[in-house]
Amino acid sequence: MIDDISNPNFFFNREISHLKFHQRVLEQSMMEHHPLLERLKFLLIFSNNLDEFFEIRVAGLKRKIETERPSLGSDGLSPKETLDIVRKMCHEAVDYQYNILNQVLFPALAHEGIEFIKRDRWERSHSLWAKRYFRQQVLPVLSPIALTPSHPFPKLANKTLNFVIEIEGKDAFGRNSHLAIVPAPRSLPRIIKIPNCEGEDKHQYVFLSSIIHACIEDIFPGMTIKGCYQFRVTRNADLHLAEDEIDDLAHSLKGELFSRKFGDAVRLEVADNCPTDISDFLLEQFELAPEDLFRVNGMVNLSRLFEVTDIDIPHLRYPKFESSIPKVINQMDSIFHSIKQQDILLFHPYQSFDTVIGFIQQAATDPQVLAIKQTLYRVGEDSDILNALEMAARNGKEVTVVIELRARFDEEENLKHATRLQKAGATVCYGVVGFKTHAKLALVIRREENKIRRYTHLGTGNYHHKNAKLYTDFSLLTASDEIGIDVNHTFQAITGLTTHIRLHKIVIAPFALSPKIQDLIQHEIELASQGIESRIIFKINALTDTSIIQMLYKASQAGVKVDLIIRGICCLVPKIPGLSDNIRVISIVGRFLEHTRIYYFSHQGKPKVYLSSADLMGRNLHRRVETCFPIYDPSLVKRIEDEGLQIFLDDNVDAWEMDNDGHYHVIKNQLQPMSGQLELLKRYQK
Repeated sequence: MIDDISNPNFFFNREISHLKFHQRVLEQSMMEHHPLLERLKFLLIFSNNLDEFFEIRVAGLKRKIETERPSLGSDGLSPKETLDIVRKMCHEAVDYQYNILNQVLFPALAHEGIEFIKRDRWERSHSLWAKRYFRQQVLPVLSPIALTPSHPFPKLANKTLNFVIEIEGKDAFGRNSHLAIVPAPRSLPRIIKIPNCEGEDKHQYVFLSSIIHACIEDIFPGMTIKGCYQFRVTRNADLHLAEDEIDDLAHSLKGELFSRKFGDAVRLEVADNCPTDISDFLLEQFELAPEDLFRVNGMVNLSRLFEVTDIDIPHLRYPKFESSIPKVINQMDSIFHSIKQQDILLFHPYQSFDTVIGFIQQAATDPQVLAIKQTLYRVGEDSDILNALEMAARNGKEVTVVIELRARFDEEENLKHATRLQKAGATVCYGVVGFKTHAKLALVIRREENKIRRYTHLGTGNYHHKNAKLYTDFSLLTASDEIGIDVNHTFQAITGLTTHIRLHKIVIAPFALSPKIQDLIQHEIELASQGIESRIIFKINALTDTSIIQMLYKASQAGVKVDLIIRGICCLVPKIPGLSDNIRVISIVGRFLEHTRIYYFSHQGKPKVYLSSADLMGRNLHRRVETCFPIYDPSLVKRIEDEGLQIFLDDNVDAWEMDNDGHYHVIKNQLQPMSGQLELLKRYQK
C-alpha cells in the first residue's frame, strides 16, 4: 500500500503522453494488416497531428519558459525539461517517419503503379512536360523576393512552402543579392500528376518542389543559381483572448484569427541538402534555436500527399462500408413516433448519422414543432444540420443555437455559420466567456394534443457529418421528459443568467461532473472494502485530471478492477505494485478514430453507465460546459457493455497496452486475431 499518491513518479507528463499517442498513429503505417493507401494515410495523419502539436503544445511550453517563473508539473518536470525531451522525441519520430515513407511505402506504392518520380529519374519527356507546366501554371503566380536593403526578409505565413535561393551576379538595376525567397502560393498543388500516355493506366506524380528546382533559372533570368532549398516554418497558432476584457467575443476573435498565421515561430523544417550556413540564417530570421531545426529527406509538408490516398484501387483501401439505420426508424413515418416508443441508441459510424440529421430536418418542417435548441461545436462545411436549422428559422420556429466560436481551428467557419443563422432569424449565442461550450445537445419542443413534448438528442461527438463517418461516437435520442427538462434548463443557463442549475438526470460540467465521477468511484471503493466484487471501466480520449487519477489509484488499492480504454493522453501510471496493479490501460488505434466517452461502474451487478461529451481533463471538468447523461434501459446498458467496452478489452489487433514506464506494446495475437472495429463492421454491415 502506497500512502503518498501525489508523488510525481505516479504521473506521466501530458505533452510527452500526447506525443506518444501520435507515435502510435505513425506505427500504424508499418502494420501490414492495413491496406497500403490506408497505411500512407496514417503516416500523413501523424504529420497533421505533429503540426498541431507544435502549434499548440510546443508553443505553450515555450511561452511558459519565456513568461513564467520555473515551476514543476505534477510529473516533476519543468517546462524546459519537458521541451528538451519533446524535441528529442520529435526528431527521432520525424526521422523514422521519412524512413518509413522512402524505404517502405514509396517502394510498395511503386510496385502497385503509384510512383513519385524524383528529378534524378526524370526522362526527357518528364523534363519537357515539367518545363511547360512551370511556364504555364507556376511562373505566372510566383513572386520572388530578393533580400536587399529595400526588401528585408518577408513575413511568411504559418506552414507555407517556401524556397531560399542562393544567387550570384548583378541584376539589371545593379543590385547584388546573394539570397532570395520564393514563397509557393497555397493555390498551387504540391504534387502534380503526370498526364498518362494513351492507353496507360499509371499514377505518376512529381513534387512541385522538384519542378521549381528544375526551372529556378526562369525565375531569375541571367543570374547564376548556386542552390535552391525548400523550407517551412511552423508558428504558434493558439489564440489568446483576454476574456476578462472582452466586450464582443466575435469581434475580438476576428482580430486574433489573422494573427494566428503570423505567431511566433516554433519549428523550422528544411530539406536535408540545405547547407548549414543557410539553415543558420533561417533560424536567425525566425529567432529559433538549433534544436528547433528539422532536416527532412523529402517534401517538407507531407500532408499534401493526402489526395493520393483517394486513388480508387480497391485492394489498397479499406472495403467500403454502408452504415445501417435501426429498424425502429425505418418502420415509422415520423422519427418522433419512433423515439416516443423507446430510447434509440445509435453507434456511429456503424449506424448512420443520417438519423440524427433526419431528426433535425423533420423538426424543421413539422408543423407541430414549436422550437429547436442546439449546441454546435464543429459541423463542417455544407452541413445538412445547418441547412435544417436555417430552414426551421425561416419557417417561423423558435431556433436557438449556441455556437462555440473558440472551437480550435474551426473559429472562422463557426463565425460564418453564426452569421448565416442570424440572417435566417435564429437566435445565436456564443456560449459563456471563459467556458467553452463543448456539450452536444439538441432539443426539439413539440405540441402534441395540447401538451408540450420534449425530444432530445445527446451525443459524445460533434454534429459533423463527415467526422461521423470516421469517428466512433454514441448518440441517444429520447423522449424522456425529465431529460428534456434538464436539457432545457441547461440551455437557459448558457444563454441567460442563473445562480444555480437544478438538474435531475443529466450531469453538467463545470459544476457537478467531477464530483459526480469521484462519488461513483468512491462507491466502488466502499463496495470493494466490503469484499464485494467491483469494477470501473472508462473509455475516453484523454485522462489528465490529477484528482480523478488519485481516486482511481485509491480504487486500485482497495481492490477495484479498473480498465481504462484511452485513445490519447494518459497521465495515470498503471501496474505499480501497491498502487495501480489493478489498473489496465489500453489504446485502440484503427480504421476509425475512437471518440466515445463511456463511464461504467459495476454497482453490485446493477451497472451504472453514463455517456458524455467530456474527457477526464482539467479543461473539460472545470473550464468547459460538458454533459454526462445516464443510460437506464437495461438492453442499451448491455449493448454498451458489449459493443462499447468489452469488445475493445478483448481486442488483440488494434490495441496497444501501456506498461508502467509509459511505453506501449502491441497486444500479441494469442489464439485468434480479433479487432473490435472489424467485428462491429461485420455486425452492422447494411
